[in-house]
Amino acid sequence: MTRQLIAIVTDEIHGPEPVEEICADSHGEHVEVRVVVPAVEAGPLEHTLGDVDEPRRHAHERLDRALELIREKGIAVSGEVGDPDPVQAARDALLKAPADEILIFEHAEGQAQWFENGLFERAQEALEPPLRMVVLETGDGRPDHIVKKDEAAAGTINPHAGKEVGGGHYVPGMTREDLAGMVAGIVGTIAAAILAAAAAGGSETDSGWAAVAILIAIGVALANLAHVVGLTLFESVNYRGGFARFFRLLALVGTPLAILVNLAIVVFA
Repeated sequence: MTRQLIAIVTDEIHGPEPVEEICADSHGEHVEVRVVVPAVEAGPLEHTLGDVDEPRRHAHERLDRALELIREKGIAVSGEVGDPDPVQAARDALLKAPADEILIFEHAEGQAQWFENGLFERAQEALEPPLRMVVLETGDGRPDHIVKKDEAAAGTINPHAGKEVGGGHYVPGMTREDLAGMVAGIVGTIAAAILAAAAAGGSETDSGWAAVAILIAIGVALANLAHVVGLTLFESVNYRGGFARFFRLLALVGTPLAILVNLAIVVFA
């Protein structure tokens, strides 16, 4: 019997350990592997701007090296470049052909792309086959070393179950951190706008500080609006992971800083 495996490779793999992990749970069955390399952008700016040509070229290069490494061990393997989101890349691969298991290779936190955080949790929410997440550590030209493995049985689950508050027919449940970030963003945006108006109304000179306060208020409003919309409307497309964490941190930390700056402008400028 042939075991069908999809291997999501988010970064370069080196050495024998990742390849050995592919057949680790085969129980003597013949394994056919489909390697999917997401065309991951170099950073969040490239992701936002939709720069696809360069990421796809690098992804094809990583794919060729991964296929060569796996074929050296006599494993039947094919491959393709997938969506920049590793979870979406796996879903696309499943639409083409089913799999008995999905194996996700990710490098340790300090070496991973920042928006890949929460990858395993998102995969549990979206993918039906059994999952295996293998975290690799590498550096200084050494082969990859497996530092952690997580597994999940077949079927989708909500890793945030029991941690969410609220929710209903029209508003999804949120973690306490998400709810706090949303409240802080809304209240903080209003406060920053009031202070910007006070700075503009009380300015007796053309120092430009009033304009700075207004720009800060506008920036905070746009960032927090994106987060609130993401939490309330985009849950259907899995608004989780790196971007959600980034905007939540911006709401909880950046918004109070913006309020303090605008307050200082009102008082001292």
